[in-house]
Amino acid sequence: MKYLAFLRGINVTGYKIVKMEALRKMFEFLGYENVKTYIQSGNVSFEAAKSKDETLSKKIAVEIRKTFGFDVPVIIRTVPEIESIIKNNPFKKQMADGNARLHVTFLSAAPESKLKTSLNDHKESKDLFHVKDKVVYILCYKGYSDSVFSNSFIEKKLGVGATTRNWATINKMLTL
Repeated sequence: MKYLAFLRGINVTGYKIVKMEALRKMFEFLGYENVKTYIQSGNVSFEAAKSKDETLSKKIAVEIRKTFGFDVPVIIRTVPEIESIIKNNPFKKQMADGNARLHVTFLSAAPESKLKTSLNDHKESKDLFHVKDKVVYILCYKGYSDSVFSNSFIEKKLGVGATTRNWATINKMLTL
């Protein structure tokens, strides 16, 4: 089965540096096949026997700790899950004018329903968001770096791990 791994917080401002060649080799060491990486922010496509996302995440995170010496949260999605995320984009109309950029935050688990409303605390933001299952779609008008919907903010409000990618990266991952 083909999986996509999204690592949080590597190669950002000189911290947790991981060369993509070393990351590919580590995935191959774990027995995964057809390992490919995309850009330096920790996006990995690989094939493995069918397994639970959480099992793969933990196995990869443990090996990253052993290989590189630091902890990195890992979120796994299957190709059909990414295809569904793209298909179910709630902001297709808003993106058409080109004035906003879409980002997708992958969650380590589906948040409790009562916590989803906690994101509404920042209605003064021009950014729009939509939570669906284990994903938060974020439509940014100024740019993600200016958005209140950072990974830390989402993790604090929803009580689950998170990592974010832009729309172009999400689409590119399907072509690897």
